[in-house]
Amino acid sequence: MVINSFSFLFFFTVLFVVYYFPLRNKTYAQNTLLLAASCVFYGVADLKMLPVLLISTVVFYLLGIMIQKSASKTASLLTASGVIAGVGMLFYFKYLNFFIDSFADLITAAGLQVNPNTLSIIFPLGISFFTFRLISYLIEINRGKIEPEHDFVAFAAFIAFFPTLLAGPIDRPNYFIPQLKSPRLFDYDLAMDGTRQVLWGMFKKMVIADNMGLFLGSVWGDVTGQNATTLLIAALVFPLQLYADFSGYSDMAIGVGKILGIRVAVNFRYPFFARNVAEYWRSWHMSLTSWVTDYVFMPLNVRFRQWGTTGLLLAIIINMIVIGIWHGANWTYAVFGLYHGLLFIPLVLSGSFSGNKKLRADRYGLPLSSDLLKMMGTYLLVAFGLIIFNAPSVGQAVVFVKGLFQFSNLTALTAEGLRMLSLSLFFMILVLIAEWKQRDKEYALQIDILVPKKAARFAIYWVLLIITVLFSGEEQIFIYMQF
Repeated sequence: MVINSFSFLFFFTVLFVVYYFPLRNKTYAQNTLLLAASCVFYGVADLKMLPVLLISTVVFYLLGIMIQKSASKTASLLTASGVIAGVGMLFYFKYLNFFIDSFADLITAAGLQVNPNTLSIIFPLGISFFTFRLISYLIEINRGKIEPEHDFVAFAAFIAFFPTLLAGPIDRPNYFIPQLKSPRLFDYDLAMDGTRQVLWGMFKKMVIADNMGLFLGSVWGDVTGQNATTLLIAALVFPLQLYADFSGYSDMAIGVGKILGIRVAVNFRYPFFARNVAEYWRSWHMSLTSWVTDYVFMPLNVRFRQWGTTGLLLAIIINMIVIGIWHGANWTYAVFGLYHGLLFIPLVLSGSFSGNKKLRADRYGLPLSSDLLKMMGTYLLVAFGLIIFNAPSVGQAVVFVKGLFQFSNLTALTAEGLRMLSLSLFFMILVLIAEWKQRDKEYALQIDILVPKKAARFAIYWVLLIITVLFSGEEQIFIYMQF
């Protein structure tokens, strides 16, 4: 049951009716319903791992209360224990077999025979997202930023909130839990805004990402059988597909949250208008970037401060490697993180690391030529990094890059592949134009000022819905659900 499916529509419709009518203005009952719905949603997706979610929620709930009641030193020990438990849970489910295989490969490379016995570990969906919520909860209590939540239902509803459970955004307790402490009355304006955002997300995912995915899947499935032109097109298109897919999910999750009267963390702020990698990471997967920055980079930066610029660069590189390996158990993610960390070096040395000048348009309403060149350069750097990110192995990434420079007469684009790619690129260009025009808005379909007449706005919404129905590609799983 994915967020853009008919089964989810039925599930959410039933939830909506009960949530706002029998339970209207009843905080505890609404939270109980949210928790029950989240358990059903997660159970349908990954029933065997539902106990992992519930048990970890109970443990961290109790730890939070114990931290508040303990002396400073004991509270720090309990917080550290909770962080270790959270990281340990991630390590066991997500990385243990990877390290077993890597160790076996190292022993084999040394000339010794070894037969690695990997474990039959099922990877729980959404574990990277809900584990980070659990960890931040304890850290914020220990820092004195929040009080522990004594209402277990509210706390569990925060951890398991179904729209964001499987693929984010990664909400923080400071902002999210207080919203659960007051009754949610139906807010027409907020619900309509949420519905528009869901529509915008569906359009990006189903029309752009899914159509691009069919083409890119065929290329990545046979890298050695593609010519350099096809590989180059795939490398340049993949950032667009990843963005349409992931930001599409985020828009749908945020929109569903708004319909339920809950504001979810913003996850994207038009990353393709970034003029360097620092701006890019401040606008891409923002909930993850800010989480790792607060809990990894900032402590490291303080610890390495005595080393000056070298310490700052080291903290940034470690920070980016953590962001990389958060995505999965593969050396490609570590190399991807290292690559982006190294891209920060010239920014730090030139003093442009923390700069974030507002984007301006020229007299034609287009980006300034100097900004446009920087955007294009940043896009190319990101696209190259995503070759590493998307490759099954570092070796396959090298094969892909080599293929970009080996011109041959091997397989080119098929007519069907060209049609799907052209269609999705056409709509992606429209999305980018809309995002540039609406770059000061939360998302591009907030068009109240651009289109003041209500009838005209509804016509645009209906056109988007019809396009989504008519031109949606073959359904594909959301990319970030695998992380």
